[in-house]
Amino acid sequence: MALHQQCGPLPDWDICTVTSLGEAADVLTIQPYLVGLLLDLAAAGTPDVLDHFLRRHCKMQWIGVPTPALLEDPTWRALILDHLCDFHTPPLDRQRLTHTLGHAHGWASLRERRMFSPDGAADAVDATIHGQSPAIKTLRAQIRKVAAVNAPVLIWGESGSGKELAAHAIHARSQRASGPFVPINCGALPASLIQSELFGHERGAFTGAAKEKIGLIESANGGTIFLDEIGDLPRDVQSNLLRFLQERTILRVGATREIPVDARVIAASHINLKQAAAQGNFREDLYYRLSVFPIDVPPLRERKADVPALAELFFHQFAGDKGAHVKGFNSHAIRALQRHDWPGNVRELINCVRRAMVLADGPLITPTDLNLPQADAAPTTEILEDSRVRAERDAICISLANAGKNVTHAARELGVSRMTLYRLLAKHNINI
Repeated sequence: MALHQQCGPLPDWDICTVTSLGEAADVLTIQPYLVGLLLDLAAAGTPDVLDHFLRRHCKMQWIGVPTPALLEDPTWRALILDHLCDFHTPPLDRQRLTHTLGHAHGWASLRERRMFSPDGAADAVDATIHGQSPAIKTLRAQIRKVAAVNAPVLIWGESGSGKELAAHAIHARSQRASGPFVPINCGALPASLIQSELFGHERGAFTGAAKEKIGLIESANGGTIFLDEIGDLPRDVQSNLLRFLQERTILRVGATREIPVDARVIAASHINLKQAAAQGNFREDLYYRLSVFPIDVPPLRERKADVPALAELFFHQFAGDKGAHVKGFNSHAIRALQRHDWPGNVRELINCVRRAMVLADGPLITPTDLNLPQADAAPTTEILEDSRVRAERDAICISLANAGKNVTHAARELGVSRMTLYRLLAKHNINI
């Protein structure tokens, strides 16, 4: 088995040769490759083993070398049709194989362009905050700054927008990265157990407390505690949390001795805590103690440029869910994804992609498979709009050429004013 990644014009290739699927999987976790060559298809593994491996690495373009006898087996034929972009039978024609590898690399490169790559300022940590839109670049910049200090952070964002990812990125970039990251969904804690869960309890503190218990805040000692949906905490628990932020100590339920805890607090909410405090629904002093560094996670509708890359990312992340015949999205599906407003944010996009991967009948996911509002009618509308824009641009270019780039004459020929023509030139990015 060989894995290929082109470094320059053919025949310059970065070639990694391995002897088993296990070795290949280990290599691919460290270094991504665009093209894979299975030199001995039958020796690589059984059809079931190969099917599982190729599903996990469906982003790559795979070429196989089966024997003629193997092609007579229906199971192997199905595997080749499902997973390989091409195949060769021995004896190998080196020149033809080189052309096939180059063609496969070209297709893989086109697919890669739909996926984003982290910008130069991003590293392996904040690359988990996926996207290249201005809003996400701003978020990454904020994360880099607040990670360097130890003060509390308050993250605001709509449900499903990725608040926990942002909190995890802050922790991972901080000096506490080697310590624990303890996420807590405050809204999911039973009201009767919140004090005990957060601060712990001593043995015999209440009926059923047979032994002492370390609370979640104490378990984050040396690291970070992430309090998601902090607005759901009852007022009495808010008071105890405020004391922890001020004194850096906790008092277990039933205890008389305070315990020092060194944990950074990152809180998050989908509601405006400042407004909640003004309305008496959240402690104002706790709000100001938490919001030393406020961060906003943008909703997906404000960064639609990231949607195609995110969809591709989730497609490959959940490749085990899809049918082997499904290879990706067609262009109309990508445009339908970009048009949708995503009220459920990234979580809704993940569910949409996973559902389409299962429902798709053809090799490419279509707008119908996505089942988004008005997805079926949208491609025709967009095609007509594209045609209109191209026709308008072509007419301007032809008129300018006929007029020798004289704007006055070109405007007269087009039947518009000079100012209108200047606006059209700017709109279509035409230089004269």
